[in-house]
Amino acid sequence: MSFLKILGFDPAKHSVKTEILAGITTFLTMAYILAVNPGIFSSLEGMGMPKDAVFTATALAAIVGTLIMAIYAKKPYALAPGLGLNAFFVYTVCLTMGYSWQFALTAVLIEGIIFVILTVTNVREAIINAIPQAMKSAVSAGIGLFIAFIGLYNAHIVVGGGGTVVSLGDIMHGTAAVALIGLVITSVLMILKIRGAMLIGIILTSIVGMFFQEPVDYDNLDKGMKAVTVFTGIVDKVPSVTPILCKFEWHNIFTTDMLIVVFTFLFIDMFDTIGTVIGVSKKANAINPDGTIPGVKKVLMADAWATIAGAIFGTSTTTTYVESASGVAEGGRTGLTSFTVAVCFAIALFFAPLFTAIPSAATAPALILVGVMMMSSILDVDFNDFSESIPAYICMIMMPLAYSISDGIMMGMISYVVLNAICGKFKKINLMTWILAILFILRYALLID
Repeated sequence: MSFLKILGFDPAKHSVKTEILAGITTFLTMAYILAVNPGIFSSLEGMGMPKDAVFTATALAAIVGTLIMAIYAKKPYALAPGLGLNAFFVYTVCLTMGYSWQFALTAVLIEGIIFVILTVTNVREAIINAIPQAMKSAVSAGIGLFIAFIGLYNAHIVVGGGGTVVSLGDIMHGTAAVALIGLVITSVLMILKIRGAMLIGIILTSIVGMFFQEPVDYDNLDKGMKAVTVFTGIVDKVPSVTPILCKFEWHNIFTTDMLIVVFTFLFIDMFDTIGTVIGVSKKANAINPDGTIPGVKKVLMADAWATIAGAIFGTSTTTTYVESASGVAEGGRTGLTSFTVAVCFAIALFFAPLFTAIPSAATAPALILVGVMMMSSILDVDFNDFSESIPAYICMIMMPLAYSISDGIMMGMISYVVLNAICGKFKKINLMTWILAILFILRYALLID
């Protein structure tokens, strides 16, 4: 009972059975990250970042982050490497900006340290207030579009066009066909509100992939065909995380690019966490009448330390998952719920062959549908006020079209300041917003390294 007390469990108010079932429910709704995160990072295998090691790092980051949340914050929130943040890591920092994954891991570590400092000093409020509300909403929606585009492209539903920038792929065969079948399966499960819909969808789609063929190499069709899904086993020893453990790169930390990358990680993580905590707290009826959330500082601190732990293990920013709401809806109210989630992730470590064999055709539907859920934040933008909606629109649309989350944020912030300043709406622009916009303009104008 003393251990339960450490987790914030009160036998007079809470039920062990309810808390454990709530934790299992939360795990089932977010376990898809064990397949999706290694799938996204597989694009960096040619740069020396093994997919199997990323799987282990993903699980370890989830375990440590969620345990911190359980024991320190005593809240029923679960953590794992965040979607959007992992896409920014792989597709923007490494594949577009051309930096090594070690550089990106260093940025994540620095972001986590800064987040700890900002949480301790309460300075984070100044940064939060510097970002216009419309921009906060646009960032989430833009990342949703970006993630959906990645899912469509990885599944070959959208391909590079012959006479156009992009075009529709061969959707009747191979990976694209399997992904579309998976999209239907997962969508139906979500519409019917089946618990663990995404995880079930990924598993069923992977099974479907066993009966479809795809080219061994899409760039060289003469190499023959193979099954879309190739399972090599279910249970095995835990893959070593050594190839990516504590692999940091320090010689580029004082560059403008590092500043922008760290700020973008911090920005996305901060607002994603705050939005998640607010949403889940509402679900749990844990918000005070004045709008404050009990223990929110500890929640943010747990999130910050989880990010540092994730960087050490070798994965992108670890953040609080909105899927925690599913466990809260089942009655989870204490750290016992999140402790249960951590135990589930620990067990999942031994199923690496199952998760790492899941093809992009099976994870693509999850990415596309996560994009749908992230789009809902755009409803908070006042589209009748063009001084708000135009910058928000630029931010949102530039992310997938420029193939860069950071460029979307920077273009959105610059347009917000420029348009409102020209129109004489100076009261809407605070000092921090001016500073950020000027830094972003200098980034484009001077191309400072």
